[in-house]
Amino acid sequence: MHEWSLAEAVIHAASKIVEREGLKEVREVVIRVGELQQIELEVLEFALTELKKGTRFEDAEFVLETMRAEFECRVCGHRWYFDAKELDERVQEDIHFVPEVVHAYVRCPRCGSPDFNVLKGRGVWIERIRGLR
Repeated sequence: MHEWSLAEAVIHAASKIVEREGLKEVREVVIRVGELQQIELEVLEFALTELKKGTRFEDAEFVLETMRAEFECRVCGHRWYFDAKELDERVQEDIHFVPEVVHAYVRCPRCGSPDFNVLKGRGVWIERIRGLR
């Protein structure tokens, strides 16, 4: 399960940050999830809840925030937002596992070009960790 592996990676990375910052108690971990990742947030939240048991994160709140995916056409300069509902389920799953394939399925709504930059909405990262030293 993709989300479970992602939750393991988040716990591991957050542990390194907590150690580096010398935090004795962790109260909150804010995680930004790019929309292109098409992560099942409920599944990720469940995995984090299970994996934090018995760790320094046991009493911490994990807050998941989605960053909307925004594109800019390299041909005409048009900017637009990703809308997964416009894609069939198989394509959504392809993008979920390999977000870079979005270029094979999405076109600029103004000029039809598949040549665009992803300005926002990729990746998963720890935005901040709040705790006590």
